Amino acid sequence: MPSLLSREKFLLVALLLAVLTLFTEHAILEAGKLAALGGAALLIVVIVLTSTRVAHHAEVLAHKVGDPYGTMILTLSAVAVEVLILAILMNDSESPTLVRDTIYSAVMLDINGILGLAALLGGLRHGEQPYNDNSGKTYGVMILTAMGISMVVPEFVPSDRWHYYSAFTIVAMIALYGLFLRMQVGPHSYFFSYSYPRPKPQATAAKPATGGTGEGSTTAAIAIILIGVVLIGVLAEFMSAFINAGLKGSGAPPALMAVIVAAISAAPEILTALRAALRNRMQSVVNIAMGASLSTVILTVPVMEAIALYTGQPFVMAMTPVQTVMVAITLIAAAINLNDGETNAIEGMTHFVLFATFLMLTMIGL
Repeated sequence: MPSLLSREKFLLVALLLAVLTLFTEHAILEAGKLAALGGAALLIVVIVLTSTRVAHHAEVLAHKVGDPYGTMILTLSAVAVEVLILAILMNDSESPTLVRDTIYSAVMLDINGILGLAALLGGLRHGEQPYNDNSGKTYGVMILTAMGISMVVPEFVPSDRWHYYSAFTIVAMIALYGLFLRMQVGPHSYFFSYSYPRPKPQATAAKPATGGTGEGSTTAAIAIILIGVVLIGVLAEFMSAFINAGLKGSGAPPALMAVIVAAISAAPEILTALRAALRNRMQSVVNIAMGASLSTVILTVPVMEAIALYTGQPFVMAMTPVQTVMVAITLIAAAINLNDGETNAIEGMTHFVLFATFLMLTMIGL
């Protein structure tokens, strides 16, 4: 038990902070904007640390099942955190574009940020890094189709018929993901895997037990993932109130909240992808970055569209011209870079520059 508590200290901190914030929320809000922003910053840090534990235990499960099932578990856990935070923030936010901006920010962060930085650092260390080019092509065309249907075409849908198209979007996203999932775990699973040379055998050591309730236990991993997601939801509720109070009337960029949500959900993936790139495991990077982008679009959209239909209040899903251009450039660059089965530092740098451009456009309110 002591060793378990030591390993899960971030979850304990999250629980203590949730209880503390419950009793001090009103005092912090009454103390002014700086206090609210300070409280929000602390909550964001703890949420990220908690999400890393969720991601760690998702990795435990992923290691048991291997690729491509493993990366699917990782991306689904990240999307679950993102959808949960987004749904909570929507209750306090008056922005009708929050869902759109969050999905857009997540795609920019995953493809240009995670994939770009990982390919850049991995390329500088290892030169050209091999992977299965089928995965890049499949992910790319799926992301293009999903974003086109859900975030470009809505610009041309009459406002009095939005609910028809919203219902169609839900069905289309579910159909796309259903087929993609069948490919990923079925007869075409080899699209998303790569055979690396076997490492040299290490000195024999006792293997940790996988049964019981230890860290390697499947039951413990699932339980801690569920506990972590609940704690993230509670902390996100307080974070939303603090951010709205702290930024009210400050002139902050409208999309700042969306970037925060995307960054929180992607934080564990960034660390996992960078470790994989530095170990010359680019297939894992491609699966994480491109898979997270696809999962964000194809899973977040139907959930949020269902909420819109239930409440009768549509979201603004159509991207702005600047967002559309950035997504188009990103997907074209990804299609070119992920076409030959090897990445290098130059390809990574192109995506990282696009990520820097995205941050600059966000800062100036575009």
